[in-house]
Amino acid sequence: MKEGKNQQSSTALLTVLGILGRFLPHPPNFTPVGGAALFGGSTLTRPLNYLLPIGVMLVTDIFLGFHATMPYVYASFLLIAWLGERFLRNETNLSKVAAVSLTGSLLFFIITNFGVWLQGGLYPQTLAGLVSCYMMAIPFFKLTIAGDLVYSLGFFGLYAWAQNRSFLVQFDKKLTAWLS
Repeated sequence: MKEGKNQQSSTALLTVLGILGRFLPHPPNFTPVGGAALFGGSTLTRPLNYLLPIGVMLVTDIFLGFHATMPYVYASFLLIAWLGERFLRNETNLSKVAAVSLTGSLLFFIITNFGVWLQGGLYPQTLAGLVSCYMMAIPFFKLTIAGDLVYSLGFFGLYAWAQNRSFLVQFDKKLTAWLS
């Protein structure tokens, strides 16, 4: 997905709005964060494609609360942004966005639940404890997949729709002028 320099502002705004969706009521793990990280990773230039999702997560965590597994959560979102950069930068379609989104969901599940187990306290530090940790997280994983798919397809679809209507170009010029 290629874009001009002035389209960075609307892409960044869409990414920030997506992550700020963490404040809206939602089922557990059904958030726009994975989709926003994937979208931002794909459409923003370096280093903004990595810094923006993590920066917004950090700011929202100030209000939502810090926890011991934050490094695992943030690492997961950095990897999701990398997936967007690596696999969706130049070409997107429905099946490709869905496949990369599912890959991001799986990475998030593996990394964050390993972090929960590694931090200790909830599960014994044994192989059985690790398996139990992953098993107990399956209901959340289903919601992660659903949220990531809905929001990823939504962000990419909305962006493609806006690009085809020159709406985005006009909005970008106004937003860029306002931010300058």
